Amino acid sequence: MRGKLASTGALSLGMSIHKWGRLSMLYGALEAGGTKMICALGDENGKIYEQLSIPTIEPDITIPKIIDYFRGRPIEALGIACFGPIDLDRGSKTYGYITTTPKLKWKNYNIVGALRDALSVPVGFDTDVNGSLLGEVCYGSSKGLRDVIYLTIGTGIGGGILSGGNLVHGMLHPELGHMLLIPHPDDPYTGHCPFHGNCFEGMASGPALEERWGRTGRELADNQKAWEIEAYYIAQALCNLILSLSPKRIILGGGVMHQEQLFPMIRRQVVSQLNGYLRTKELSDIASYIVPASLHDDQGIMGCIRLAVEEKERSTASARA
Repeated sequence: MRGKLASTGALSLGMSIHKWGRLSMLYGALEAGGTKMICALGDENGKIYEQLSIPTIEPDITIPKIIDYFRGRPIEALGIACFGPIDLDRGSKTYGYITTTPKLKWKNYNIVGALRDALSVPVGFDTDVNGSLLGEVCYGSSKGLRDVIYLTIGTGIGGGILSGGNLVHGMLHPELGHMLLIPHPDDPYTGHCPFHGNCFEGMASGPALEERWGRTGRELADNQKAWEIEAYYIAQALCNLILSLSPKRIILGGGVMHQEQLFPMIRRQVVSQLNGYLRTKELSDIASYIVPASLHDDQGIMGCIRLAVEEKERSTASARA
């Protein structure tokens, strides 16, 4: 998937001959996470040529390093998939800002403006989970599907929604990790979330697992009861999403989902909790309906590449209008 970039230095901006002998436009990708920022270079087919991880410290330290990386590379556009909350309303004065994040140094920070001004290229922007979703539906095993939900279950829980082929934003963007859940009858734990207690993130995130059981997810690998309770909460959230949004596939990613024994447990719980109410061809093949992420943890970067490609196309069309 990755290789070291080589260019002739004699071609126009954004066009390079790679070591594979292929001529193509290059796009920048920035997967902006709460602990690290991954900068990468790729092409319109989602091929990743190189990437670099930079710690997420504070804007004055982190952003100059990102700018230095991309300034030395001939990109046509940049795509950013960012931790949030963020402002995605193009008509808003704060479009492109990280807004009410608990990371105080990044609160009300104009990340799109800072990078667009420094690099002088179009900048596409969306949530981190929408970036992963876009990567999966453009380049992964869900390519071509138009109604898909992507959930990441790890340090936090977030979700992206593709409905009718369009990413859902609404008044802000979906916060699927904060839907309230009914506690498991054998679970006295009241939840990790400081806002809602027993929401999806509060009951099923990595920190919730560790706080409830006193051990990390990896250390709980053989604890059947722990994973039964975890599967109950994830399945309950999935049933809510199935009944409200009617997706044709649900993709589960994130660190918690590296526990592969969870998938069959979640699928059984979904069937049990739906209790025969829905009968569709998708649910009849539930192993193909609730699936793991397919791009080896590169789905976020690949989604950023797609955001960059789409923003370049939007910018070109606007210039011609």
